Amino acid sequence: MSYTIKKPTPSTAELTITTPPAAYQKHLAAAAERLSARGAIKGFRPGKTPYEVVKRALGEMTILQEALEDIVQESFTAAIKSEGLETVGSPKIEMEKLAPGNDVVYRAIVGLYPKVMVADVGSIHVTVKSKPVEEAKVTETLAALRGLHATEVMKAGPATGSDKLVIDMDMFLDKVPIEGGQAKKYQVYLGEDHYIPGFNEQVIGLQKDSEKEFSLNFPPTHYQKMLAGKKVDFKVKVKDVYERTLPELSDALAQKLGQGSMEKLTALIRKNMTEEAEQKVEQTAEIEILEQLIAKSSFDPIPEVIIDAERQKIFFELKRDLERHGVGIEQYLQDLKKTEEEMRRDFTAQAEKRAKAALISRQIALEQNLKVNDEELNKEMALMREVYKDDAVALENLLRPAVKQSIATTLQNKKVMAWLKERVLKRNEEIEK
Repeated sequence: MSYTIKKPTPSTAELTITTPPAAYQKHLAAAAERLSARGAIKGFRPGKTPYEVVKRALGEMTILQEALEDIVQESFTAAIKSEGLETVGSPKIEMEKLAPGNDVVYRAIVGLYPKVMVADVGSIHVTVKSKPVEEAKVTETLAALRGLHATEVMKAGPATGSDKLVIDMDMFLDKVPIEGGQAKKYQVYLGEDHYIPGFNEQVIGLQKDSEKEFSLNFPPTHYQKMLAGKKVDFKVKVKDVYERTLPELSDALAQKLGQGSMEKLTALIRKNMTEEAEQKVEQTAEIEILEQLIAKSSFDPIPEVIIDAERQKIFFELKRDLERHGVGIEQYLQDLKKTEEEMRRDFTAQAEKRAKAALISRQIALEQNLKVNDEELNKEMALMREVYKDDAVALENLLRPAVKQSIATTLQNKKVMAWLKERVLKRNEEIEK
């Protein structure tokens, strides 16, 4: 492996790295084994196919592309180690030459850690304001559990009380059908709040085969930004109405849910809700600590490659959340009348803040010698292997050095935050004393 290096800015390094075939042959062998494990080749057991057979079956280029990440990871790591560079984030890789039997040549642009002067931790003041769980919330959860175990009988009359309606629904924005806004056999529970305020009030009293058109304003906090706060038109047709009978809040119901009595069930719900509330309070406090540190600390110019890496992460997180709700990123961008590049630019301020938080955490870890040892990392890796034991792709990813390093960084960040909270947080009971 050989390389050349230049530094276009004080906070950026650009390396052109050349790796000859002899240096990456071992990665080709490992890639061929992975490929044969994922797709069996006739006459051989998965993962046991000889390299030459895989090459004939799938082609050298397929193997090379599968091995590329490992080739780049090894050669890039060796180059920056040789130069003694402290890099941050993932490098931007631009392939210059990639062909079987030839040198692999690529350009890696990577950010160098800027100098960070972390603010005096003693100047940071954050108070944890925990609140007891409201009994109304406990009662609400018990009511939801009753709903999950209700008995349902189809009825001919109008929907009332806690009845369930099964409807076909179409939604329109400015008289144009909303993509994904059509639902067949959509279930509406009158005894539960609908995510669109006023929806239940519009359909109460309808009966089988009833049709109705109405308009409602979507909540301003709705996850689909193109619908948030907008007036949406609805057309609904009732397919069926069911009368629901809710079980009594009794020990029999508690036992059905795995608890010995109603008292134990209520206590468990209260405990879980308390823990969830405390977790949210802690998360809010952690955000406030970082925001105060960012505001009071000073930074040398942050490389654009670092900001861009954070923008990409934010964009990926948005895309993943949309997909969970059945919304494609293409439709989302179309509704907002923005390109992907414009959307990424919108994330710049958020990306810069995240980058500064990561830089502060790293600097504190260095100054306070907060390290993750092999035992801690191996324990976390074992837990993750157990979580993903049925996901072959995830298990394979856990073997990659970059993924392992990311897990180690996450553990280190947790140590830093624990160190900060021990010195910064003031809790209600401490204030009251």
